[in-house]
Amino acid sequence: MSSVGPGDEGDARRHRRLSTSVKESLRELSVQLSLLNNQVGARLKLKEVDVDCLDLISRHGPLSPSALARRAGLHPATMTGILDRLERGGWIARDRDLTDRRAVLVRPLRDRIGELFHLYSGMTDSLDTICEDYSDAELEFLAEFLRRTVNAGRTATDNLAAD
Repeated sequence: MSSVGPGDEGDARRHRRLSTSVKESLRELSVQLSLLNNQVGARLKLKEVDVDCLDLISRHGPLSPSALARRAGLHPATMTGILDRLERGGWIARDRDLTDRRAVLVRPLRDRIGELFHLYSGMTDSLDTICEDYSDAELEFLAEFLRRTVNAGRTATDNLAAD
């Protein structure tokens, strides 16, 4: 005998459809953000991975090259090439760590970061407009959902990298 009530099967189907819709929307968002990043990179004459690393440096820097490689999920040798390109382009500086003179920290050059932010301003402005339509409680809910989604993505990435 089933413990499912009369409306439960319909509710379960609706929940599956909504969950599928959320996952499809996240995949489409991923594609759109990748396309945006490609356009930004093309305008700046940077590879998409360079733009990603520049974003990480801007948000979390200064960082050591090895810490940046871990955050980006990249091999340290690959990171060296990326940092060389970013430094040649005038996007970052490599400085000696004041506490350990052998260590290097990577930091963004603030005068160039404005160029990057300007290229993302259309998306940023659109997000500001979208967020205006939501209450604080709804934004807190969405922020938590997105944090959990990011963590799920990070875990999936780490698991693949470990194999």
